[in-house]
Amino acid sequence: MAGFFSKLKEGLSKTRNNIVHGIDSVFSGFSSIDEDFYEELEEILIMGDIGVNATSDILDRLRRQVKENHIKEPAECKSFLIESIKEQMKVEETAYEFEQKQSIMLIIGVNGVGKTTSVGKLAGILKSQGRKVLIAAADTYRAAACEQLTEWANRAGVDIITGAQGADPSSVVYDAVNAAKARHVDVLICDTAGRLHNKKNLMEELKKMNRIIDREFPGVHRENLIVLDGTTGQNALNQAKEFGETADLTGIILTKMDGTSKGGIAVAIQSELNIPVKYIGVGEKLDDLQKFDSEQFVNALFDVGEQTLQED
Repeated sequence: MAGFFSKLKEGLSKTRNNIVHGIDSVFSGFSSIDEDFYEELEEILIMGDIGVNATSDILDRLRRQVKENHIKEPAECKSFLIESIKEQMKVEETAYEFEQKQSIMLIIGVNGVGKTTSVGKLAGILKSQGRKVLIAAADTYRAAACEQLTEWANRAGVDIITGAQGADPSSVVYDAVNAAKARHVDVLICDTAGRLHNKKNLMEELKKMNRIIDREFPGVHRENLIVLDGTTGQNALNQAKEFGETADLTGIILTKMDGTSKGGIAVAIQSELNIPVKYIGVGEKLDDLQKFDSEQFVNALFDVGEQTLQED
């Protein structure tokens, strides 16, 4: 885990410059905790892509704690602010129930966000937990999608169900669901075509896949995970909102968090949509996707706590 933490810390360095340095300058620049202090803090958090909703929740909590703990010095606020951000991003244990249940996961999102790669990495994570995993290559539009996914399946050591290029993606899902039942698979992960949230036919296709799963495998645990590119900031938030109207989103995979200055969007998305960030990606390798841990994320962002984490 220490290796991932240092990658995350390095990956969030631009976001740190964007947010944390501004926060530090507020803490050192103010001699008392007054309205101006909170306003300045609010501006920095919003400018850092943390979003209006999350910012106001974080600051409400901070005001409460300042009052309760009779804090007078701005510098003493920092640890409370860090805790407040962690609290805002906490992922409940129930978010990973699918690890214990027979589950079907649909992985959705626009083109170029890292969906296919995320499917492969997710398969690797679940396989390493001793789960029997099957992948469905339901992106039948993109020529290289199937080859790319087959390569990831081989790397992760899991089986894959594919269809001919241009085939109806729902037919691939149908075959995969029935194969998953016949082979007593623990988790079926379906890669889907990158769709723009404004392409009506592709959105309808997503609904059709969901209907097939409901019909063919009633009662199976369902996960609809949207893959969002961390470098796109507020745009990622808009994508998630749009997709949420078509699919019942259960979680977010946030990719490309290495090298973005917009890492604060992780806080905004979770707060605005009430959908947990379940996985976070910081690179190309199989183990560069990990479960999201708010403690670890915020420690990496504020550059604190790495000693204790590296001793794990």
